[in-house]
Amino acid sequence: MRILIPVLRRFNRWLAVIPEAAVCLVLRLSVGMIFWLSGRTKVEGLFTIRETTWFLFEHEYALPLIPSGVAAVLATLAEHLLPLLLFAGLATRLAALGLLTMTAVIQIFVYPDAWPTHALWGAALLALVARGGGRWSLDHWLGLDPAHDGRRPA
Repeated sequence: MRILIPVLRRFNRWLAVIPEAAVCLVLRLSVGMIFWLSGRTKVEGLFTIRETTWFLFEHEYALPLIPSGVAAVLATLAEHLLPLLLFAGLATRLAALGLLTMTAVIQIFVYPDAWPTHALWGAALLALVARGGGRWSLDHWLGLDPAHDGRRPA
């Protein structure tokens, strides 16, 4: 054990040089792509909602409080707009919070047995809500994210 501790310390110091900006970028792109690709399956062309999408929201994705037609439009819009914001790192925390909420709705009302997948999405989105888009984001370049301007938020 005495030999293992110094080795782990060196290993951890070596990995600690990975820039947080790179981690945030990978989180934004990877989780954003999941939702973007899902959104693209719901439409034809630029943004014509498919008949199958209407059917799925009426029968399989039915939510208790939102009419299926409204849910189909809102979900399809969200799966297109929010990932684009994540890709650019613009309004990152808001976009991630929107997708985190969407993930929770899917988990609770649509696919409760898919929690391992949803937990992974949720972890990535929660990290973005907590940390923001990182230095390699429009949020940073526009001065919208105090966590990455050299100061810590109060």
